Amino acid sequence: MHTKMSGVEPDVQTVMEDCVRGSDEGRLTFPEVVKRLKEAGVERYTADLCRAEKTFYMPDGASHVVASRQHHRPPAEAFSPAAIDAALRAIQAQKIDYTTFCEQIAAAGCVSYLVSLAGRRAVYSGRTGETFVEPFPAGVK
Repeated sequence: MHTKMSGVEPDVQTVMEDCVRGSDEGRLTFPEVVKRLKEAGVERYTADLCRAEKTFYMPDGASHVVASRQHHRPPAEAFSPAAIDAALRAIQAQKIDYTTFCEQIAAAGCVSYLVSLAGRRAVYSGRTGETFVEPFPAGVK
């Protein structure tokens, strides 16, 4: 796993890296990741499905990049909010794991997503700037 250091404290970097590994390995759920990142002071993160990396941002502008699992499917050209919503419902109901979720949103044309911990939402983006906004479920603190 490669990382790029840029002003984030080492203990916070460790939390970020563990959250990426834990998601990729299926041992951490989204609510658990959100809780850990909030406790570490993270403001937001982006997941780039094409580059297989996540960039975490602190409120002071510091950031840290962590490599994530490369998915086999390149994002589709057409963006389908309905298919992204269906993948979200499936992972929230624990019917699929995170790897399958990423493959399904890529098949729905998602190239990246932003998770705003402060804003309590995720924004999924397509190749030409289309977006789908998902407010955090009630159980995500």
